[in-house]
Amino acid sequence: MKSLIVCSTLLAAVSLLAADKDDVTSAAQKLADADNYSWTSTMAGGNNAAGASTHGKIQKDGLTWIQMIRGENTTEAFVKGGKGAVKTEDGWDAVDLTAAPAPGGGGGGGGGGNAARMGRGLRNFKAPAVQAADIVGKTKDITKTADVYAGDLTEEGAKSLATMGGRRGGAGGGAAPTISNVKGSAKFWIKDGVITKYVLKVSGTRTRDGEDTDFERTTTVEIKDVGTTKLTVPDEAKNKMS
Repeated sequence: MKSLIVCSTLLAAVSLLAADKDDVTSAAQKLADADNYSWTSTMAGGNNAAGASTHGKIQKDGLTWIQMIRGENTTEAFVKGGKGAVKTEDGWDAVDLTAAPAPGGGGGGGGGGNAARMGRGLRNFKAPAVQAADIVGKTKDITKTADVYAGDLTEEGAKSLATMGGRRGGAGGGAAPTISNVKGSAKFWIKDGVITKYVLKVSGTRTRDGEDTDFERTTTVEIKDVGTTKLTVPDEAKNKMS
């Protein structure tokens, strides 16, 4: 009888964990199904300068506006369907996100300068709804405490997320670093069935040229104006994406 009670308790606990994880997955999907939304993403630690942030707006048809702020540098872009337009000092420049990166880490496409530098970042871009679902898929379990859903990442999940946004080798920069001792965690906030915020933390050891460096990076994404976000593309940028 005791064994039966223990088994029933364990099964109930597993069911609750699965339900909590399903709640977050559903909340991410509901965000993806929204007509539009806005977000702000901030990073701390890792290779990111203090105060690094990204602001964005997205429509259900995939049209996305992104503004990246790194120190005193601000870059603005629109993307949709494999095509992008990046704002430069001389106006808007086209970026083909389906083209292979140019040798030396360029972004591909017809633009140079900011357009070339931002090409790879745009190519690897994931909308918050997609990124949140991806993070959920890389967690072991998720449990709800008060109004927060939280869980630890799997080892492979933490490793793949730890390499996002990191510096790469090549172009005179030497071999790409190796990552070890990686761990991570994620937290999600949900309101009215939609994700409104999530925080991703990853840490580990980065080894390059025989030298070890410990790192810790925290990414915080806050979502707002779901269904009420307005997105207008300047004519010049629209022409570059046609």
